[in-house]
Amino acid sequence: MRLTVFWERMTDHFGPGYADTFARDHVMAQLGGRTVHEALDAGWAAKDVWRVVCTEMNVPGEKR
Repeated sequence: MRLTVFWERMTDHFGPGYADTFARDHVMAQLGGRTVHEALDAGWAAKDVWRVVCTEMNVPGEKR
C-alpha cells in the first residue's frame, strides 16, 4: 500500500481534521507502543499500520 492510499483511508475514516491528529497522538500497543507517525518513521509498512488501525479502532470492513 502506498502512503498516499494510506492517508486517503485515514482521512476517509477519521475526517480531514482529525486523521493527522490521531496519527500523531494515539499510541497503540500493536504498533509497539508507537503512534502511526512513529511506526511509519520506524519502517513499518503502511499496509501493516493500516491493519493495526483497523483492528484497534474497529474500522468497518467496507473501509478496510
